[in-house]
Amino acid sequence: MKAKTIVLVSLIAIIASSCEPKQEGKHLFILSGQSNMEGLRPEESFTPAIKDEFGEENVIIEEYAKGGQPIRRWYRDWKPLVGEEPKAQPDLYDSLMTKVYKGIENKKIATVTFVWMQGERDAKEKLGEVYERSLIGLYNQLSNDLKRKDINFIIGRLSDFDMSNEKYPHWTMVRDVQVKVAESKPRFDWINTDDLNDGVNRKGKEIKNDLHMSSEGYVIMGKRFADKAIQLIENTK
Repeated sequence: MKAKTIVLVSLIAIIASSCEPKQEGKHLFILSGQSNMEGLRPEESFTPAIKDEFGEENVIIEEYAKGGQPIRRWYRDWKPLVGEEPKAQPDLYDSLMTKVYKGIENKKIATVTFVWMQGERDAKEKLGEVYERSLIGLYNQLSNDLKRKDINFIIGRLSDFDMSNEKYPHWTMVRDVQVKVAESKPRFDWINTDDLNDGVNRKGKEIKNDLHMSSEGYVIMGKRFADKAIQLIENTK
């Protein structure tokens, strides 16, 4: 009797599984930002983790990053707190989207996840006071351009490089803004990078609380981004 019950339960589970609606389309991942995103090599850890989860044929990963650049190189409507200068120059966003549009041409997209690692330059230029509206504005800009209101957003929080704000006056301000935005909506989240900038960098130099991540740090960062992306996709089905 017990054996029959187990078989019956197994059959019910199989039938239920076969009746579940399957996700149609591919999962799109857009990675962008400045030097620490540029230093990330998706093929080391991010891409393998994503492909293991969803299948190689079911994902599209597009990355475009440029070191030392402020968010106004992405956000069209960026404005300083006072005055007219500097001005927005969103050419990096245009280059990013050229890659994205080419990658998704004639393809059905099931989910979109935007991964962002940037803010160092804005902290250095004392532009933290407009970073929140710029970050939210960038997300909304991407949502409008892709005509989707369900884009997942993952922010890599600035590391512990300058917690005293000596070299980059708005460092902790930008860090706080990143967490505030990342915790403001169910589809938003962030990863910690405080432990990723110690060790040996890609040039073989010993680093401690560096502006950039270590060689191993970049690998870990990619895996954290992937894990968070998978989690958001699963939680918001």
